[in-house]
Amino acid sequence: METIQLSKQVGEDGILRLEMLVGAHVDCDITIRVRPKLSQEEWRAFLEATAGSLADDPIERNQPLQPDVREDIV
Repeated sequence: METIQLSKQVGEDGILRLEMLVGAHVDCDITIRVRPKLSQEEWRAFLEATAGSLADDPIERNQPLQPDVREDIV
């Protein structure tokens, strides 16, 4: 399976046009997820709204486990 990620602009007619070379006589499944890009102001508002949202329930990082001590391979 190959993942191809593209950014395209929808035309004035509201139609998104995609052209991709995938090979001749190839059966494939295609999934398209349309997610509008946030403007810089919208992104900033999102960050300001979510910043500090975990202050009452902080993420805790557990201490790393000690690796097993193994004998050398001869």
